[in-house]
Amino acid sequence: MAKTGYFVVIGCGRLGSRVAGYLSEQGHSVVVIDAREERFERLPAEFTGFTIHGDASEIETLKQAKMERADVVMALTSDDNTNFMLAQIARKMFGVTRVISYVHNPENMELFKDFSIEAFCPVLLAFETLKGLLEEMKS
Repeated sequence: MAKTGYFVVIGCGRLGSRVAGYLSEQGHSVVVIDAREERFERLPAEFTGFTIHGDASEIETLKQAKMERADVVMALTSDDNTNFMLAQIARKMFGVTRVISYVHNPENMELFKDFSIEAFCPVLLAFETLKGLLEEMKS
């Protein structure tokens, strides 16, 4: 990430708050959306971005976040269906070219890939790490 960008992070849980803090620290413009206002307390004290307390599935909330300006939208909620819907809205309604999504259920990865949504699944990442650790035992 050489140049500064405009990021919309949807979901301010453990992951979203860390990502938003990191991006802010790197000098990027960051907007974080979450339906639970108390979650913004997870953001680091140095966070210089904006927060929007609202439902990201409502178009008005996304307009308030100026999603059409976003270089990257990250759907990091705790629900795969919500993340998929938000990724589609970001791309189709707001023209965002780079959308990254959190996928909780490994069985849903194929769907996200079919729609060209960059996605990651912590279960699969942990599994690959564990496989590597187990392979090391063989040597």
